[in-house]
Amino acid sequence: MNEKAISTSTADQTREALVLSALRLFGQKGFDGTSTREVAAAANANIGSIAYHFGGKEGLRIAAADYIVATIQGIAGSVLGNIDQSLDTGMDREIALRQLAAAVERMVGFLVARPEAGEIVQFMLRELAHPTEALDRIYAGVFEPTHKRLCRIWEVATGEPAESPRTRITIFTLIGQVVYFRIAREPVMRRMGWSDIGPQESAQIVDVVKSNLDAILTARKGGQS
Repeated sequence: MNEKAISTSTADQTREALVLSALRLFGQKGFDGTSTREVAAAANANIGSIAYHFGGKEGLRIAAADYIVATIQGIAGSVLGNIDQSLDTGMDREIALRQLAAAVERMVGFLVARPEAGEIVQFMLRELAHPTEALDRIYAGVFEPTHKRLCRIWEVATGEPAESPRTRITIFTLIGQVVYFRIAREPVMRRMGWSDIGPQESAQIVDVVKSNLDAILTARKGGQS
């Protein structure tokens, strides 16, 4: 490997370390409560590297948002990647039902079981409380397209129009019950007597959330088995 390649690799590693440190610290302490010096120290980087890579603190916040978008797009893509094409070519109800169940399982697997999801959710909660351009990017890159695709699948599964208020709210409730287990992770573990939420605990959550999904589908017109 030549010196230029080594330099590029080092720069990429520094950039990634800064983004991950910013994601964690902005989520924990808030954007205003975190200094660039703290971010640089957490990333073991020179404070000047923030200006070099991102132009400043605000650019670092945007980079953290873009990291969230890329991460969640990758996870959603593994379940919903070809959904738009499948819907356009004629997805049937059974496939739609399987896709909804798979989406629920993958959401639990990421949001509840993976440690890095906690930092992502903390960052997003800060943005939801005080919206900035970072939230705009997360909404446009993750919230809206993923929600729309799930609504389209729901239409195939139930016959309810994808963009009806009822469908959109229903999808929000499905997502919301999963997010709760991340936001209220500590009280959930205490009440359940769990020391952690690992694969076994996640499987129990998936089982109940899928049962809730089945109950909603059964109650819908066209959702009778």
